[in-house]
Amino acid sequence: MAALRTLLPLFPNASARKLLLLVLFIFVFWVVFMASKDHTEFLFHFNNPITLRRWHIFKGFFHPEGLQNASTSSAEAELMVLEILEKLNQQIPPRPFTDLSTTTSAKESTITIFNPRDTYSVGDQLDVLLVAKDYSGRRKEYGGDFLRARISSPALKAGASGKVTDFNNGTYLVSFTLFWEGPVSLSILLMHPSEGVSALWRARNQGYDRIIFTGQFLNGTAPVFTKCGLTLNTNGEQCQYLDARDHEAFYCLKPPHVPCEALTHMKTSNNNVSYLSLQEQFLFRRVNMAVEMVKSLTITVLPGNSKSRNETKKKKCQVGMKTPFPSGYTFKGRWISTFCEQKEFSNINDINNCLTRKLIYLMGDSTLRQWVYYLSNVVKTLTFFDHHGTGLFQTHVLLDVKRHILVQWKKHGHPFVTKKLFSVKDDNYIPREIDQVAGDSRTAIVITFGQHFRPFPINIFIRRAINIRKAIERLFLRSPETKVIIKTENIREVNENAEIFSDFHGNIQNLILRNIFRDLNVGIIDAWDMTIAYRCEDVHPSTSVVESQVAMFLNYIC
Repeated sequence: MAALRTLLPLFPNASARKLLLLVLFIFVFWVVFMASKDHTEFLFHFNNPITLRRWHIFKGFFHPEGLQNASTSSAEAELMVLEILEKLNQQIPPRPFTDLSTTTSAKESTITIFNPRDTYSVGDQLDVLLVAKDYSGRRKEYGGDFLRARISSPALKAGASGKVTDFNNGTYLVSFTLFWEGPVSLSILLMHPSEGVSALWRARNQGYDRIIFTGQFLNGTAPVFTKCGLTLNTNGEQCQYLDARDHEAFYCLKPPHVPCEALTHMKTSNNNVSYLSLQEQFLFRRVNMAVEMVKSLTITVLPGNSKSRNETKKKKCQVGMKTPFPSGYTFKGRWISTFCEQKEFSNINDINNCLTRKLIYLMGDSTLRQWVYYLSNVVKTLTFFDHHGTGLFQTHVLLDVKRHILVQWKKHGHPFVTKKLFSVKDDNYIPREIDQVAGDSRTAIVITFGQHFRPFPINIFIRRAINIRKAIERLFLRSPETKVIIKTENIREVNENAEIFSDFHGNIQNLILRNIFRDLNVGIIDAWDMTIAYRCEDVHPSTSVVESQVAMFLNYIC
């Protein structure tokens, strides 16, 4: 590190510094590689054996001639992680505060319609100017407040997200597209003041120990429990479960006289630890989160010009389309896309025709498992196949043998956070699952991850997203016609344990996801936008939201 600090001043240019770091990274990998007695055991030359089937599979991927390419790719990925982190740190600067009264106040802040009109029609944009003030009524001089904007008409079961533009000087422009006629109410929630956002960001990236992982090993037939985690601060002997190519790692304290291969199950619990000061914790009491800033503001929207609406006819939904924000709105309980033409799929025959001869792989958290339950309820010919697992987190498989339909959900790899014991016998990270899909024009993959990453430093999420992108690129090289859809994270209930569960973390992860996948030929299902529009504040969205997500998916693949 001292040598690196000496060298860096010689390279004032940022690009030159990145090139230097890349060369040093490759050099380190080469030295370790050449020092190893068995090159094919690169990064797996440890005292402890490697557990689980997938690690033995991984060893087969590492041929001597391929290791230099792998190390180069890993170095590039690590530089990308650092680059994204640097940008985020610039966008979320430290905002220390001495007292709650100096933070943003929903009550004192002012909201006015910007350039108001006498009348508004369907298709018009309504702009609202928000000036943030503290509890003493003093105007804030910087931005960074985490806001959530929405318009709605409850009688019409209609809702849509608003777009927030932060001018970084205490003023915000909140823009709403008026999608339907009638009375429309406005809502702007102060989820967290900028000082709270800064505190959450600093705290998130300080430690890995907010979640306690407990692994279950088998000693013969008797279960043995031990501590596990993404990192372990211990001098004891460890089982190291490593994916060298993708720089993914998980560890367990090795139980005495039990081999590492005997790890079978995992569970988690919340740790009573916080990296927030007592003063900062006050910002995350329920009364100080998701506070309404709009006192009472309703406008009446008149019918729009049908001719002008027809002139902007939308193309059929297909993967690769850019998704704006908002990407749609709800009307009479149904999701309507703003950027592509949808087919309704309200008829079971239409759904069956779409799914016939399709292989569908759902990879991610339990919000995708909801799709399996929804499809089994709606499409009665899809029946569960016994995959010899137990519990909610086993692999779920639906089959329709007559129509040659397969729908499979499999949870993503570590970190997976739940108090319920779940099997890790066939665990895999999503990139490795994608690598095992042959792919063709009748194969579709849906990916979602994020909720389980919120309690951990953001580099874990960034690295996983990059690795998934690389796996999709490999898939497209062998099967470019395969459909890949990314479902973004959804909002969830406002929880007093904001340090772990705040939607601020999810919002940051959504921005990262969109950045990493921005130029890839994938479809986006914007669950974040959908759940704001529906005002569905639940980690597991309602059936109407799931129905809208599945309908969007069917539009992408058929």
